[in-house]
Amino acid sequence: MPAERSQPHRPPGARPPAFRSIKIGVDTGGTFTDVVTMDGTVMKVPSTPENPGDAIRQGLARLGTVKVAYLAHGTTVATNAVLEGTLARVALLVTEGFGDLIEIGRQHRPSLADHFVDRPRPLVNRVDRLEVRERTFPDGVVETAPSLDLLPEIPEGVEAIAVCFLHADLNAEGESRVAEAYRARGWDVTASHELSPLFREFERASTTVMNAALRPRVRRYLEGLSGLAEQLWIMTSAGGMWPLAKALEAPVGLALSGPAGGVRAAAVVAAACGFPGAISLDMGGTSTDVCLITGGEPAPAAERDLVGHPVRLPSLDVVTIGAGGGSIGSIDSGGAVAVGPRSAGAVPGPVAYGRGGTEPTVTDANVALGRIPTEGSGALGDLDVAGAAAALSEAGLSAQGPVSYTHLRAHETVLDLVCRLLLEKKKKKYTKIYNNHIPHTHNSTTTSNLQS
Repeated sequence: MPAERSQPHRPPGARPPAFRSIKIGVDTGGTFTDVVTMDGTVMKVPSTPENPGDAIRQGLARLGTVKVAYLAHGTTVATNAVLEGTLARVALLVTEGFGDLIEIGRQHRPSLADHFVDRPRPLVNRVDRLEVRERTFPDGVVETAPSLDLLPEIPEGVEAIAVCFLHADLNAEGESRVAEAYRARGWDVTASHELSPLFREFERASTTVMNAALRPRVRRYLEGLSGLAEQLWIMTSAGGMWPLAKALEAPVGLALSGPAGGVRAAAVVAAACGFPGAISLDMGGTSTDVCLITGGEPAPAAERDLVGHPVRLPSLDVVTIGAGGGSIGSIDSGGAVAVGPRSAGAVPGPVAYGRGGTEPTVTDANVALGRIPTEGSGALGDLDVAGAAAALSEAGLSAQGPVSYTHLRAHETVLDLVCRLLLEKKKKKYTKIYNNHIPHTHNSTTTSNLQS
């Protein structure tokens, strides 16, 4: 097993950061966690999926830092919670007669010609959708105000509450009163008018429920990091930074936190090199993220889908595919080379890492082909070239013969993604602000706060 590197990589002339107050940037990926200081010192440690904060603490400890003044963090905790289905159980309070809103959704179909395709499961079970007798007209005039004495009881086992009343984007008085009533009882409540005060009830309800479902897990994680620095700021899906308090209230805005940081950095580097128009390509251990950059700015999106559920908050228009360095290669039933979507992740990781991995990955293919340095490589020390080659051979992937493991690099998949991105986006014009993409409402101040 290769020995892990215990010392950080520092540029020539950089001094150890111990015994001084410094600024730190941390990016948690599926395979590695990178801890970077302002002078370019980098500590790369294997990610710890069970508790991502452990890897951050390990990285800081190896840097020898005693005091961190500012920590900027790109995290995948919210993303992983959605992908893994480890969301909190949520009760949804809606206007009477609209209990099935979150399930009916729009008429969009994932595949128009496929009669056997399944739509995403509703984020809230029917038993947890509670109707409240209240009504506001489309012009914002209240017909029936909710009675706080008749509010429904929350089912046992629910962890958080989402409130989304009809036309609350125009008049949130009733929704606000109900939300405050449940907060007074000790519940964690997300109200739609506070998070996404926009028309179209389904998208507003979906965004509100997703936020409520993410809060418990993301809150536990971020609060656990609060003692690592004097100031903790979190990268948002839009490529900006939120202070800890704001991130705790709106964790759904962190769903693309990790990829957004890579896109922002790529835009800055491309512009500095004289290329204001570019395509960022960020291949990590489990996925590859691509985004179009025009005029030095990444393309924005006012709404994104998370595993089939719309989330209407500003984000960067990042396209993701499941082809990364840790993607597992195999031979399919037709005898062709298949890559992904399964990944070796951080544990056990590629075979070459010597951490217990047995299935060949894209990284193993590149190691066996000599395309990756194998001595003193990154956080893992020397890589196991013989082990990588043996794993590829056992899977029927060899450099000789009709099947070559060079195809495991997944270049065709990534190239296809880039071509599709260009075809879809080349005629669109983007602005630096999102107001042109989002309808204005009476609560536009809240929207502006979330976009900052």
